[in-house]
Amino acid sequence: MRAKQIMTQDVATIRGSASVAEAVRLMRLKGLRALIVEPRHSADAYGIVTVADIAGKVIAYGKDSENVRVYEIMSKPCITVDPDLDVEYVARLLSTTNLWCAPVIKGELLGVISITDIVSKGDCIPKPKLTFLRKELHKAISDARGISATMAQDSKRAIEAWDLSR
Repeated sequence: MRAKQIMTQDVATIRGSASVAEAVRLMRLKGLRALIVEPRHSADAYGIVTVADIAGKVIAYGKDSENVRVYEIMSKPCITVDPDLDVEYVARLLSTTNLWCAPVIKGELLGVISITDIVSKGDCIPKPKLTFLRKELHKAISDARGISATMAQDSKRAIEAWDLSR
């Protein structure tokens, strides 16, 4: 499974020149814990501002969120994810960097992937029906091989066994 298959495509962005109060209002409105900060020009990098940035760099110091700009507290450049990266590697990247989300970028911003996306949309939990069918298929193939080994491969019983395994 790839990052592009489970990422959230509806991404909220904000300008670095916006006030932290504007960022908080947007986060509350959209129910988000992070916003992607737009690059200022084509050669600029994306940034990210999180609720932890706001709590730790603004609220904890009693600063006025109307007078603090997003660019003053954001992380930039931020760690980004290629849309074709396997989810397993995205999980490792986020875990080792102590991040819970990252923008998915390939030339342009495509989405955001989070730990929540990986756990809730990923395929880390085996699907019981698929597991059962795989076991049944392996058993049918094993039986067909056994019958073919003891009887002629073109015998009626061997042909029936191989038909069951397909």
